[in-house]
Amino acid sequence: MSSIPALLKRNAAEFGHKAAYREKEFGIWQSWTWKQAAEEIDNLALGLINLGVEEGDFVAIIGRNRPYLYWSMVAAQSVGAIPVPLYQDAAAEEMAYVLDHCGARFVIVEDQEQVDKVIEVQDQLHQFEHMIYLDPKGLRKYDHARLHEFSHIQEQGHAARDELTPELEKRRAKLDYSSVCVMLYTSGTTGKPKGVVLSNRNVIESAKNSAAFDNLGPNEEVLAYLPMAWVGDFIFSIGQSYWCGFCVNCPENADTMMIDLREIGPTYYFAPPRVFETQLTNVMIRMEDAGRFKKWLFDTFMAHARKVGPAILDGKPVGAWDRIKYALGDLFIYGPLKNTLGFSRVRVGYTAGEAIGPEIFDFYRSLGINLKQLYGQTEATVFITVQPDGEVRSDTVGVPAPGVELKISDDGEVFYRSPGVFEYYYKNPESTADTKDPDGWVATGDAGFIEEDTGHLRIIDRAKDVGKMSDGSLFAPKYVENKLKFYPNILEAVVFGNEREKCMAFINIDLSAVGNWAERNNIAYSSYQELAGHPKVLQTVQEHVEEVNKSVAEDPMLSGCQVHRFLILHKELDADDGEMTRTRKVRRRIVEDKYSDLITALYDGSKEIFTKTEVTYEDGRKGSISATLEIRDAAVVPVTPQKVAAE
Repeated sequence: MSSIPALLKRNAAEFGHKAAYREKEFGIWQSWTWKQAAEEIDNLALGLINLGVEEGDFVAIIGRNRPYLYWSMVAAQSVGAIPVPLYQDAAAEEMAYVLDHCGARFVIVEDQEQVDKVIEVQDQLHQFEHMIYLDPKGLRKYDHARLHEFSHIQEQGHAARDELTPELEKRRAKLDYSSVCVMLYTSGTTGKPKGVVLSNRNVIESAKNSAAFDNLGPNEEVLAYLPMAWVGDFIFSIGQSYWCGFCVNCPENADTMMIDLREIGPTYYFAPPRVFETQLTNVMIRMEDAGRFKKWLFDTFMAHARKVGPAILDGKPVGAWDRIKYALGDLFIYGPLKNTLGFSRVRVGYTAGEAIGPEIFDFYRSLGINLKQLYGQTEATVFITVQPDGEVRSDTVGVPAPGVELKISDDGEVFYRSPGVFEYYYKNPESTADTKDPDGWVATGDAGFIEEDTGHLRIIDRAKDVGKMSDGSLFAPKYVENKLKFYPNILEAVVFGNEREKCMAFINIDLSAVGNWAERNNIAYSSYQELAGHPKVLQTVQEHVEEVNKSVAEDPMLSGCQVHRFLILHKELDADDGEMTRTRKVRRRIVEDKYSDLITALYDGSKEIFTKTEVTYEDGRKGSISATLEIRDAAVVPVTPQKVAAE
């Protein structure tokens, strides 16, 4: 079983009549067995050979999570080509960089929107030859000289199966552990995205080890809704799915995702912190709208759940009365809430991508959801550390995943070595050498330490973001930002303070949560900007900041990171404006440069600041918005921060 196509062949033989893929279309779930999926993939692979796809070619794949696009990745692998999934919400220029960098000759897209993006930049793509589209809507009058319908390629492949099957089998037989499985691009937080080349060894060994760790089997159900260009989706929806033989379910669209989640009831679930934060925000909004008795019932039982829920989940001793009260809470509150969230059947849940706030993490575990933290990166084929059942904590990211070795460098940076370590960065030997040494050790770029008594890894922050305050105390912005984002009203936070005397912060409010509050209080507003500048909103956010300061003050290492002043930004940080990556990570350096006038105002004691900012609209046009922002002082707790030892 040395390649994904080989695993497909095994699954078609062993699990032939078991569901492999489901997709909701027009409100109805469509289903394909492993045998049917193998036939679909074979026909597409034959069609690709017929179209001229050669071994070693790069095939770009763009669109939302759909079985057809997962089949496209496996079909490309089957013919010896290399699939390169792209973020579907990327702008045309972002796509142009990736398509040109990898030299994609062939592109498989979902619909007219993606076709238009590729056509817009095709003059910049010197190796581009053919594009295949899945949904023909709106494309009838396009020039089809280099444009082909997905189903037609499959039909042509099926028609030529007698002639082309020997060539397909010959190419599949060449695939082994060292063959390239996929190329995934990094999110590009600090510069241009890098193409991470992963082999079949990387993907299959990582899938095998992680599946054994969590006892995953062919009866799991997963919901594939995260970007296909992200390594997390690839390992769960391709690697583990093909190794275990479980079913991948694709929602109808982003708007129906929560409904589809409830209908499927996945047993194995993965989401980045942003998804869990949003779901918690929605719960809190609904409870604010609930009647007095329901609100009291919720608050009472949730307080009890936070006290004993995690202990019950981990099988630790809990008193009889506490268990009875928790059982009542499960009947009236936790069970219905889990059902509403779609988590009733979750046996194993993971969050990763960035650090999750401890309060958010503990909330879900208190409900009896086996949510665990995973630490990984694209270069590791996801897995670096995982949390064993019974050893789950919010302040660590667990122990080394099976097959992974860890070490901490003298300056505190985390290094790892494993079967999942990427082969190389495409066309970038310098970065490859900087990241991976000759012995296979990879620098994560994160600062952390391993606990001596438990062996658990604790991540402090991105190594490049961790610094010192002017008094020598530790500066770790992500720690404070995650505490701020626990509040439903706060969507995003960016904290500044490296080499300075005090910490300051930018805040983005959550429009849905704060908008709901405004409606309940008969407060009229016409835009995000107007709501963000409302005095009551500013006062509420100030209270949140001051509560976080009290919490931060309790940590002697980080007590110097209390936020002294803040402002609420006049716009949401946006990937289209370059302020975030497509995986919703803040590009800290870009934000610092773009809003340098606001940072100056925070530090020079100004009470307000007029600013004008360029923005990108959905259709790609540029514009600008201006606003006068109020700057507020927040109360801090007097402490003596612990200085960082000299290096």
